[in-house]
Amino acid sequence: MKTMKVVAAIICNDMERKNKIFATARGYGDLKGGWEFPGGKVEPGETPQQALKREIMEELSTEIKVGELIDTIEYDYPTFHLSMDCFWAEVITGQLELKEAEAAKWLTKDQLESVAWLPADITLIDKIRQHMN
Repeated sequence: MKTMKVVAAIICNDMERKNKIFATARGYGDLKGGWEFPGGKVEPGETPQQALKREIMEELSTEIKVGELIDTIEYDYPTFHLSMDCFWAEVITGQLELKEAEAAKWLTKDQLESVAWLPADITLIDKIRQHMN
């Protein structure tokens, strides 16, 4: 089974307080409409952090500060294995403009279950909740 190495940004309103996180609804492909954390593939020669900054600029026209690694999610989808490094992040400049996603929301700790997360992303929710205020 093919492995896809990707990164995801858990963008929070403030890396110290973490009152809200940013989630997007996938705008294309087999998983269209499922909620996820923005990010994408790591290109050859990139560190995960470099890939994350590039992907968020491409997808959301936003510059982010990448924080600490929350977890690496390993998940088997029917046609590929996903290895996803998930990092805390916060906006430096930009307005989180949706270029690929069909919708987006800022979610509080109590709202984390209010969206239909993609299978790999939902495995991270409990860890995120522990760090939110």
